[in-house]
Amino acid sequence: MDRKNLRRLLLSVRSGKLGVDDALEHLRDAPMEDLGFAALDLHRALRRGFPEVVYGPGKTIGQLVQIVDRLHRARQTVLVTRVGADAHEAVAAKHPRAEYHETARMIRLRPAGGRGGAGRAGVVVVTAGTSDIPVAEEAALTAETMGNAVERIYDVGVAGLHRLMAHRKTLMRARVIVAVAGMEGALPSVIAGLTDCPVIGVPTSVGYGVGAGGRAALMAMLNSCATGLSVVNIDNGFGAGFAAALVNRPRARGKGAPAGHSSRLRPQRG
Repeated sequence: MDRKNLRRLLLSVRSGKLGVDDALEHLRDAPMEDLGFAALDLHRALRRGFPEVVYGPGKTIGQLVQIVDRLHRARQTVLVTRVGADAHEAVAAKHPRAEYHETARMIRLRPAGGRGGAGRAGVVVVTAGTSDIPVAEEAALTAETMGNAVERIYDVGVAGLHRLMAHRKTLMRARVIVAVAGMEGALPSVIAGLTDCPVIGVPTSVGYGVGAGGRAALMAMLNSCATGLSVVNIDNGFGAGFAAALVNRPRARGKGAPAGHSSRLRPQRG
């Protein structure tokens, strides 16, 4: 159960369309299911606004199929990260609607009847180079699956800043920017110095020897003098996309706020 369904259930009880005992029957789903090799958190969507996401590496294809199947039967959106086409083929044999996003290396399976709409505007994903795109696509697909419309700006690194400046209007409209860069990892600092929204830096393992598998980019971003820059781990596009979605989502209505009003972190600009 997610927040939307829980809210619908509570409104039905309040209006008298659904009895208390019937509502309790709906709420009897266990918050956790133990598969022996995995303990699935079926109530994470209630707490965090999005279901548990499955990290693919280290799991057998058989385990992935069982996990996806159980989450799907719980009517949750299923997102599996860092998997190949062979995993998707096995999942799709049981769930033909499962999508495979090759560049992002992700499987997505929506609940029956679930559709991806246009999403909330405000998330922009930027890369320094073309080699950073797989990590960027992981971030973008995560944010899109969580209900956001994502604008992509690729291959605009600091070796040619005129390429980045050509997109300045898009950057200034953003409510949150995910900046993905390897090598020396300078792009997030530049973007954070130009814009007034939260910037999430993603260091990638792209680069030559001294880059040390992304540690040079990570340390450069952690030591940035640009304010408002947060940093996730090396190649963690999923973590950046999830954080961006949290920043961009409407805040819950506070006590005393007008009905139907959702305050946002900053005004939406056209």
